[in-house]
Amino acid sequence: MNIDSITNGFVIDHITAGRGMRIYELLGLDSLDCSVAIIKNVASKKLGKKDIIKIDADIEMDFDVIGYIDPGITINIIRDCKRVEKLTVNPPEKLINVIKCKNPRCITSTEQEINHIFKLTNKEKVEYRCLYCETKAQ
Repeated sequence: MNIDSITNGFVIDHITAGRGMRIYELLGLDSLDCSVAIIKNVASKKLGKKDIIKIDADIEMDFDVIGYIDPGITINIIRDCKRVEKLTVNPPEKLINVIKCKNPRCITSTEQEINHIFKLTNKEKVEYRCLYCETKAQ
């Protein structure tokens, strides 16, 4: 397998195996006009298996989405083919318009212009609940 190196962009590493596609979808990486590589089930000493996403573009990245899907991921920022920064991602305290409330009685189901806001209620289990109706995020 041959995957080109990145000139300027990101390497999202240490993704729990199987979660790479979900991150790809939520970040909207399919709409980018650049090289994006998703490498699944890579051998890892730390995790056993992991996914990796490489993005060869300097884009705005929503770290809240990444922290929600898989806290503990590392993000390598690449400039001129060299890693200039390595970030770790933690679960965000609030998620705004990342996921939608599944409760049909929630105000967000009837009022279309209201933001879908979820707050972190359990850091150990990474559990989120709707700000309006307290429904647990799925």
